[in-house]
Amino acid sequence: MQKDNSAPSTPTSARARHRRRSNEFPADESKTNGHLLLVNDHNKYRSMWIRACSSLWMLGFFLLVIYLGHLYVLAMVVIIQIFMARELFNLLRKAHEDKHLPGFRLLNWHFYFTAMLFVYGRILSHRLVNTVTSDKIFYRLVSRLIKYQMVICYFSYIAGFMWFILTLKKKMYKYQFGQFAWTHMILIVVFTQSAFTVANIFEGIFWFLLPASLIAVNDVAAYFFGFFFGKTPLIKISPKKTWEGFIGASVATTVSAFVLANIYGSFQWLTCPRKDLSTGWLHCDPGPLFKLEYYPLLPWLPWTEIAILPVQWHALWLGLFASIIAPFGGFFASGFKRAFKIKDFGDSIPGHGGLTDRMDCQMVMAVFAYIYHQSFVVPQDYTVETIMSEILSSLTLEEQQILYMKLGQILQERMFGRD
Repeated sequence: MQKDNSAPSTPTSARARHRRRSNEFPADESKTNGHLLLVNDHNKYRSMWIRACSSLWMLGFFLLVIYLGHLYVLAMVVIIQIFMARELFNLLRKAHEDKHLPGFRLLNWHFYFTAMLFVYGRILSHRLVNTVTSDKIFYRLVSRLIKYQMVICYFSYIAGFMWFILTLKKKMYKYQFGQFAWTHMILIVVFTQSAFTVANIFEGIFWFLLPASLIAVNDVAAYFFGFFFGKTPLIKISPKKTWEGFIGASVATTVSAFVLANIYGSFQWLTCPRKDLSTGWLHCDPGPLFKLEYYPLLPWLPWTEIAILPVQWHALWLGLFASIIAPFGGFFASGFKRAFKIKDFGDSIPGHGGLTDRMDCQMVMAVFAYIYHQSFVVPQDYTVETIMSEILSSLTLEEQQILYMKLGQILQERMFGRD
């Protein structure tokens, strides 16, 4: 009988075998970069076909949601975030330890939905009030919930915190506190970007759709330029990325930004902000950003002038960020996956991996789009329109009535004072 020289099985090695998945890297995959380039991949056409079919399916679903409006886009964002959280929660999950901690997974989701209630409650509270103003009873109920929303969220978190302390078990402390820290990091990553994403949606779907489209264009362009022309590796932590793909995608994304801004800017449905949570069709004054300006051309050209929306100049900056800076979100995710020796965060999208794999650059882009919009697009000086918008979005109906009465009294006193 042959002697077995292998090391005895330990709980650690058993857990490692248990956690090995189909999306794990082969042992020699990270040794060199050259053989991983798409131009050297013998299965690249099959991979491209799977990726293209999945992309077309996602595009069709995305366009349908955009057509349905702001509330449906918000619902899509919430669903995506739940799947992202699920993928990230499972990343450090160890089945052996979880067997000794019944209900520990449920605690993660308790913290998740508490954070969701806090973040979305702060963002959507006034829009919810504006939606239910016609029903006095429901209006009072919603107003009370909004008033005490922070208290509810705080004590919900404290309940989870106490739940965690009471479930601590000897010899499991390190794993439990590691999971506690990991859960909070996920909440910060997911809900930080979600807050900016939701804010972009209600400023006008345009400010959500354009940045998201630019990331998609950059991703597709980088894939195809790297597929056909990629020869020079770009960065070690993401071996399939090439300089040819990066540069080609940068040019394609910047040009696309200028063109797509013109197309999206011609639809009021995309440019009008939403002040409530209704689903009705929107009509508004598009504002100067979405009104055509005409620029004369050189006399020897067949056209005398060209029509450009002012928002197209802003779109160029978004395009540059999407093509140069946002990909580093993907590089960060690639390094993160290599640290845990996995190929993808999940396998929910054939050819793409998990939803987290598709959202890495989107998270960086959503934050920049909001900051850019608030810094360079929203007027910094006070106008009647901005004050009225702030009143309608920030004050309840009762507070608006009180403001109306007091403002009327002040105006009457000033008028009689002049007489």
